[in-house]
Amino acid sequence: MEEKTPLLGMTPEELQAVARSLQMPSFAARQMAEWIYKKHVRSIEEMTNLSLRHRQSLAGAYCIGAKEPVDVQRSRDGTAKYLYRAGSGKAGKSGAGFVESVYIPEEDRATLCVSSQVGCKMGCAFCMTGRQGFGGQLTAAEILNQIYSLPEAGRLTNLVFMGMGEPLDNTDAVLRALAALTSPWGYGWSPRRITLSTVGVRRGLARFLQESDCHLAVSLHNALPEERLSLMPAEKAFPVQEIVDQLHDYDWSGQRRLSFEYIVFRGLNDTPAHMNALLRLLRGLHCRVNLIRFHAIPDSPLHGADEREMLRLRDFLTGHGLFTTIRASRGEDIFAACGMLSTLKKQGGSKP
Repeated sequence: MEEKTPLLGMTPEELQAVARSLQMPSFAARQMAEWIYKKHVRSIEEMTNLSLRHRQSLAGAYCIGAKEPVDVQRSRDGTAKYLYRAGSGKAGKSGAGFVESVYIPEEDRATLCVSSQVGCKMGCAFCMTGRQGFGGQLTAAEILNQIYSLPEAGRLTNLVFMGMGEPLDNTDAVLRALAALTSPWGYGWSPRRITLSTVGVRRGLARFLQESDCHLAVSLHNALPEERLSLMPAEKAFPVQEIVDQLHDYDWSGQRRLSFEYIVFRGLNDTPAHMNALLRLLRGLHCRVNLIRFHAIPDSPLHGADEREMLRLRDFLTGHGLFTTIRASRGEDIFAACGMLSTLKKQGGSKP
């Protein structure tokens, strides 16, 4: 049976084209957008201000695009990791497979960590997703579905594109999803509630800075290029110095936030030489650094720093004028913490 096209992720102009193709009145596009982005309906049948005939025509070729999670794991700290099916599972289909996203509740906020690809091409040494390899791009509908079908969707206050995949290696779909999330016709969220993390894919970064007002986090992890390369193969194609030079050309004096993510590895990137290199690299940029504890992954020679070392590095960098925080760790017991998302689950199989 031929797959139906999801309406989730479509712009008002695209919904108008759908209405015209089915000989529906032009105002039907606005009605559809309202049902999808404001009322979050699960089926076209629920769009009750469309005539029965138009709903039947619409349902013949289109669907909402909502897919319930197929599994969930809950941490003792309240974090929940959801598994979603992506694509059709057929060879050659974009995004075929499964992705994970993580819901992180706190006292006064609730954050969702969103995935943008099945697996990842970047191959970072400290990331389980990178070990999985690349399985496909998520569509805008599949990215948005992680929010749309989240059981706790009504509680969300923030989104971070820090799940599986490199968001700016899937720029078109990610920017479409961000438009739906931040536009008045969509979810209507403030861009300040959303942060996108990237290793620094330059062309995608340029588009993101121009076409979106969301916060930016750059995965840095080492300010010395040759050492960063040993951790992050993407350094060869996207040198950290070129990324920083590109960011210097942008005005960060407004409300949009620029941060650099720095996973601390004991004895590898935590020496005074590394901290001084970090200060030199980021000098003159209006930014902050987020220090992240490394969570051990199977068969990795890397080791995380202890709490005393994390505090020492934070105080050193802040004392030298570079505002630095330590990111709280959540969901480690269910492999939901930073760098731990990975699913090798396949149709008819199970995750190892």
